[in-house]
Amino acid sequence: MTQLDPQLAQRFARIALGHVAQEYPHKLDHVLVRDEDAVPPRVLHPVFYGSFDWHSCIHGWWTLLTIRRLHPGLPEAERITILADDSFTADKLGAELAYLARSHSAGFERPYGWAWVLALHGEAVLHDDRSWGSRLEPLARAFAERLRTYLDKLTYPITVGTHFNTSFALTLALDWARTHDAELAAIIAAWAERCFAGERDYRGWEPGGDEFLSPALSVALLMSRVRGSADFTPWFEGFLLDNGALERRFQPAFVSDRSDGKLAHLDGLNLSRAWALRSVRKVLAPHRSEPALQRLADANFAAALPHLSGEYAGEHWLATFALLAMLADA
Repeated sequence: MTQLDPQLAQRFARIALGHVAQEYPHKLDHVLVRDEDAVPPRVLHPVFYGSFDWHSCIHGWWTLLTIRRLHPGLPEAERITILADDSFTADKLGAELAYLARSHSAGFERPYGWAWVLALHGEAVLHDDRSWGSRLEPLARAFAERLRTYLDKLTYPITVGTHFNTSFALTLALDWARTHDAELAAIIAAWAERCFAGERDYRGWEPGGDEFLSPALSVALLMSRVRGSADFTPWFEGFLLDNGALERRFQPAFVSDRSDGKLAHLDGLNLSRAWALRSVRKVLAPHRSEPALQRLADANFAAALPHLSGEYAGEHWLATFALLAMLADA
């Protein structure tokens, strides 16, 4: 099991520092309604304009703040502090919040970016030597309210292995809500139970060719957050273990071309699987599947760890998922 030692933490920090303030190349989630709307990313999003896209910049910042908290003695920690102080200002964050009031912004970054804003705020409040948490709170509250409204009308879960996946977003949101919004936490738990409590005998096709999330493991991870060991263990047995799907579907995915942004998603799939498998193993009651879960988690993690940088298609986001996987074993 790889540890987040100072050397690896420094590697993650340097990767993220290299892209959170890099404006181009950039892929916008932006609807134009007039000529004046065609402006650069830094104008639309004065805080989160880097890292190729808005959501990757959000979780790039989550990576940086997490590294700063866990390894405050790194030389990069001071660079993170200076950059965050310059970025998380009232004016700049106010512009990010104002963007949500634009016409056609109702579905902006739903739900993946929403959940990462909550995770970033949850991390920021842990840095009590700075006011980052209080400054990010209005943005987090705005997305929490959007999530509350969205779940009220989302009849069916979205189970694809990309940014639209409901379970992944709700896992991050639930972790935040349990500290910051008890009502939302209860809504998420009830929604997950309604949608997934009866799921059995998973037979989906995995992996998909451009996924960075496992549809099945994303559901399992959410349910492991919602339920205690006694209730989760039999559910997990019926969902993934009894029919042999775990061993059959979750060997490390092969990445044929890391310069291709979609195919590079598969490195992220391996990392997010490692996160989910490690997290699930910790919730299970003592169980015969624990060695297999650990073995698959370690194999998926090892397959992706050497490839976090070198190709910007993956470099602008993969370190975040490596960090998630490592924190699951902390």
